[in-house]
Amino acid sequence: MQPLTESAIRASFVNCTKGEAKRLAVPKDLAERPWGDLDFLGWRDGSATERAYLVAESGAGLVGVALRVAPQTGRVRRSMCSFCLTTHTGDGVSLMTARKAGKDGRQGNSVGAYICTDLACSLYLRGKKNAGRRIDESITLAEKVERTLATVTAFLHKVVE
Repeated sequence: MQPLTESAIRASFVNCTKGEAKRLAVPKDLAERPWGDLDFLGWRDGSATERAYLVAESGAGLVGVALRVAPQTGRVRRSMCSFCLTTHTGDGVSLMTARKAGKDGRQGNSVGAYICTDLACSLYLRGKKNAGRRIDESITLAEKVERTLATVTAFLHKVVE
């Protein structure tokens, strides 16, 4: 992924108002992010644990979505991220929902997926971050990245459509 600026990130959001995009917490460490290893930019809001954000390049340009993180409840169990297929124990995977863009979003419709709680899917894929266990696969890293990007793109498409 190419390095992003704060203004490009704020302008990319499709499921919140311009005022909400202006107020959201953009990471302060954009210059230090491992851009060459990222397939998308994802982060949690440090001041509001129920908020997360995802920005990815797509055919339509840069697309950003605001996400709500469901609270963790129940017993500790193993869960799999639907983006990168990394298996985590405990609270490593969370249900995240994005309000749909436009009229559907104003009517309360949303799209959800189980995603790595820290949104570091790209780093798990590349072995730069360890969740403890990955499924043994016979496909290459490039194919895993392609699959992950296709899943992220499909999720973003559901938010925008």
